[in-house]
Amino acid sequence: MTSLSTELNRQIGLIIHRSGKVEFVILGDHTRIEIPVLNKIRSSGGRLRGVRCVHTSFSNSGPNEEDIMDMVCLRLDMMSVLTMKDGFPDLLHTAHLLPDKVDERDWNLLEPVHPAAEQQSCLSLIESIEQKFSRSRPVRHVDKGHDQAILISVSTGSLAESHESMLELSELARAAGVLVVDQVVQRRKKLHPRFILGRGKLIDIVLMSLRNGANLLIFDQELSPSQVRSVTNHTDLRVIDRTQLILDIFASRARSREGKLQIEMAQLKYMLPMLTTKDDALSRLTGGIGARGPGETKLEIDRRRINDRLARLSKELKAVGKQRYHRRNHRRKHDVPVVSLVGYTNAGKSTLLNTLTDSHIQAEDMLFATLDPTSRRLRFPEDTEVIITDTVGFIRHLPADLLKAFESTLEELFEADLLLHVIDISNHAWKEQVKVVDDLLQKLELNKIPCLRVYNKIDQVRDDLPARARKGICISARDASTLPELLKTMEQHLFTHPFSSSELREADNTA
Repeated sequence: MTSLSTELNRQIGLIIHRSGKVEFVILGDHTRIEIPVLNKIRSSGGRLRGVRCVHTSFSNSGPNEEDIMDMVCLRLDMMSVLTMKDGFPDLLHTAHLLPDKVDERDWNLLEPVHPAAEQQSCLSLIESIEQKFSRSRPVRHVDKGHDQAILISVSTGSLAESHESMLELSELARAAGVLVVDQVVQRRKKLHPRFILGRGKLIDIVLMSLRNGANLLIFDQELSPSQVRSVTNHTDLRVIDRTQLILDIFASRARSREGKLQIEMAQLKYMLPMLTTKDDALSRLTGGIGARGPGETKLEIDRRRINDRLARLSKELKAVGKQRYHRRNHRRKHDVPVVSLVGYTNAGKSTLLNTLTDSHIQAEDMLFATLDPTSRRLRFPEDTEVIITDTVGFIRHLPADLLKAFESTLEELFEADLLLHVIDISNHAWKEQVKVVDDLLQKLELNKIPCLRVYNKIDQVRDDLPARARKGICISARDASTLPELLKTMEQHLFTHPFSSSELREADNTA
């Protein structure tokens, strides 16, 4: 290595497996080497990679900052730098990770020795380090197949906003069946263009994943395709953002044919800009012998297939939308008023529908427990009937593609004679949730429909109700005895003296 490196005036590196097999030979320049993406080498959460890097160096120092970052982020067993003197080996400088910090450092530098004078067994040292990492992890009972994630929130706003958003992200992770092993909140003046967070914090997170056995990073911010690639190439951990997490939850919860089509369409639109070529090798081309030109690249084929699938899904959704339109026409012919439940996710809409109509729709204390719209008949005490519809809950930063995909479902709201905005008054962020829902209703141009605010979960409020809620309609969706006032107001609006949307809004503002 030293002879070739001196002759070429370039650094030479080896990626060596624990068995001694050389996996990669890396040719750098005079000052550095660049480790390739190690996709084919194991990378299970909570374990070291199983390979070490040894490279030559023209300086007399050991591993530099870039070497340490590569070792930590790629979870290499070791990073060794071989210095040279007159074209011959001089000293071997070796660094390895530490299960616990020592003097505020997460890595240790061994005493440099001549390669021929190395006495310590490399393999036994690596196995000892990995065992210490295993022992330092907290004991958890986890079902096989469940992801263990570290939640990350990086923002330029206040820490209070970040913590509030992080709390919601942890609830989304719970809804997706992900075990949260740790959380990281960082406030920066400006987001890093490549990694979102700083390099030092990225190193801390990778070491945190080793100590906690995490295999997944979930970012609270929406990541661009280039940011996802940068983080995955430097951390070797799976990386998703808030948008992808919400899409995965929707995909697992959708039950109707229409819901499944909508989710698949949103996922494909999200995936399209994430496609990228990995290299320019001829293996990325298709065309065959005798074809004119190189043919299509793998990237172009993937894009074409996704666009073709999106076109088919769009046609199917239009067909389903026509069926839904005919059902709404049938209701209009029978002159049956329609009441739609709207609100933030997990505000209690499905529970309220169950109590009002004596139904058994799935209702859990979980974000997005129900997605598919459900309609039931509701009979008032005066023998009048309405159709009451439960729709998908809203959430802050709702993905635009998801909102567009659910247009046909949200069309139900346009046919409503009255909207019931269900508000979780027990949530300390209920005012912010109300604003999110109001903004989305305005964005969907539904603010012209009369909307009645219903403050739910009053049984979970320990202190006195806020003054604004005391003058509104306060209920507990699980307790039918709290609903007569709501039923009376609904009946009054729909049959006796209909309020306009401006009157309801004015009354709410007065309250």
